[in-house]
Amino acid sequence: MSLLVETTAAAGRPTWETVPGRIAAVSKETHDTFTLQVEPPPGDPVARFRPGQFSMLYVPGVGELPISISGDPGHRELLTYTIRSVGQVTYQIVTRKPGDFIGLRGPFGTPWPVEEARGKNVLIVAGGIGLAPLRPAIYHVLRHRGEYGRLVILYGGRSPRDLLYRKEFAAWGMLPDIQAMATVDYGGVSWRGHVGVVTTLFRHVRLQPAETVAMLCGPEIMMRYATRELESRGFAQGQIHLSMERNMKCATGHCGHCQMGQFFVCKDGPVFPYSQMKPYMDLYEL
Repeated sequence: MSLLVETTAAAGRPTWETVPGRIAAVSKETHDTFTLQVEPPPGDPVARFRPGQFSMLYVPGVGELPISISGDPGHRELLTYTIRSVGQVTYQIVTRKPGDFIGLRGPFGTPWPVEEARGKNVLIVAGGIGLAPLRPAIYHVLRHRGEYGRLVILYGGRSPRDLLYRKEFAAWGMLPDIQAMATVDYGGVSWRGHVGVVTTLFRHVRLQPAETVAMLCGPEIMMRYATRELESRGFAQGQIHLSMERNMKCATGHCGHCQMGQFFVCKDGPVFPYSQMKPYMDLYEL
């Protein structure tokens, strides 16, 4: 019998053990990006994640990848993953059908500082698929709306067709005390929104640095310029948090692919305060 259809006891199970996840739904976000909803074993610790953490997804005979959880941490009956198909393993995952099984391990990694941000404004800055790891933090703030101040979501993509969760993003912007703005590098004739890199959106929002926690995820060049912009506007380094998901492979720090100086992104992150990452963000071609 395949390990993906064997039952696994949830009580006391270590996070590195693989358990079966049944695919409940697959939806297409963009031309190369898909969102999967996966049913974990009922009550299994693999579903007890905090915003910003990731799982290891495994296809027997193909391989395993770390993928950030992009769903609502309050809904533990489903795990949601938004995945760009860029290689053999991701292709094999996104082409699974409802009812198929994949292996799950986790959750792993450090979370977004949603507890630290209570009573403060929250600024979300995302680029491309970087909105996916930030979405659980947005869900958390929305679920506990009275415990946070203003929520500002700034999102940049290459083109309108590359933007994730477009209907949901528009709905966020309609909620009270929430500002959600998107921009693209190339808009085309039908685009009526902002054009330019995501940092150009800063001039359209009113920020209160002393009362705001910023959370950033996207290409490293985007985060490099966004952190500089935030510092120039009065944000302290400890108020800025980054997800550094680059090159994660094993989730335990053994393979060394994601090492950055003294840190292993998969084990010590992927979420870090900017104060720890600043020396590496200034390196050429990080």
